[in-house]
Amino acid sequence: MAAPYPGLVSAPSPVPEPAGSHETAGPVPLVLAGRRPAGGRGRPPRHLADLPLAERRAVVAGLGQPPFRASQLSRHFFGRYTDQTDEMSDLPRAARDPLAQALLPRLLTAERELSCDGGTTRKTLWRTFDGALVESVLMRYPDRVTMCVSSQAGCGMACPFCATGQAGLTRNLSTAEIVAQVVAGARLLADGRVPGGPGRVSNIVFMGMGEPLANYASVLAAVRRLTEPVPEGMGISQRSVTVSTVGLVPAIARLAAERLSVTLAVSLHAPDDELRDTLVPVNRRWKVAEVLAAAWDYAAATGRRVSVEYALIREINDQAWRADLLGSLLAGRLAHVNLIPLNPTPGSKWTASRPAAQREFVRRLEAHGVPVTVRDTRGREIDGACGQLAASASPPLPSAR
Repeated sequence: MAAPYPGLVSAPSPVPEPAGSHETAGPVPLVLAGRRPAGGRGRPPRHLADLPLAERRAVVAGLGQPPFRASQLSRHFFGRYTDQTDEMSDLPRAARDPLAQALLPRLLTAERELSCDGGTTRKTLWRTFDGALVESVLMRYPDRVTMCVSSQAGCGMACPFCATGQAGLTRNLSTAEIVAQVVAGARLLADGRVPGGPGRVSNIVFMGMGEPLANYASVLAAVRRLTEPVPEGMGISQRSVTVSTVGLVPAIARLAAERLSVTLAVSLHAPDDELRDTLVPVNRRWKVAEVLAAAWDYAAATGRRVSVEYALIREINDQAWRADLLGSLLAGRLAHVNLIPLNPTPGSKWTASRPAAQREFVRRLEAHGVPVTVRDTRGREIDGACGQLAASASPPLPSAR
């Protein structure tokens, strides 16, 4: 898993219900719901978000409907954030159900929802059509609304301090399953069900469950769908999208060649190979120097500053000499460091750095001229680190590995 947005944890074991949080059981509005089939896992049903607009038109024409109905259906989903046919008054009544069955199957069921920060941080545990569990988080700030989305059910990267990584990989998500997480959040905002009044999703970070670049085709298609204008997609700016990775070097190069304007976030967590081999096992394949070289190539190709994610773990990777080493590696580069205070869980050997160590780490990076911020750790009291809520919900499905 790439660096999860609110924080990182190690234990995938059940977590006690947090005090003071608000929980909503069962489906939430815009449930985009489905049922677990008796036959087990398979490919998600085709959804209009999986297809470019031209292919949606072909499907509609195959149903004997005028091709422009595809644009109407797409405007409802991407512009009005609904898959409910009774809200589609511009479509002939007789055509609504056949069109919805062909292009708007319900993919995700809201299994559980938790909120904190006065309701402005909302975490949803989704169950997919085949019973897999994934999570998304909506975070409303005064100047923006960020959706943190999952790209896989589980994760195969096996980072030892990460709940998702320890749970293993179930499967990749489809393009539409990724997009549906954002559409669900957008519907809540548009309907004014998040404090602060009606609004819209402005930022998307692929920092939920999974390694996005290990599901390259679906993630790339989701980025395009989320950033294409309505009715092709949702119309969110590419510059407001961040795709994270633990360092899959060939995929970083492939993403650079796409010439998108999305931000690349590299989950580094250690500046030296000896420690990173342990914290991020994929480092045994692509070392720190190779990962950073790919990141600098991405920055050169896109003109976009690379975000370097670094989870501070007490007495593991927060030493002053590691801050200096990191600073020397990044000095003069088009990069910014996001320090992530670890979100510990009871019984875990991994815990957050002491405040003094965190301050010294920041000071030393700044002394090297490296921009650095400490991430806002929203969601601690609602199992905010990705994978933590899913782990406590039910036994996982058999791993895909």
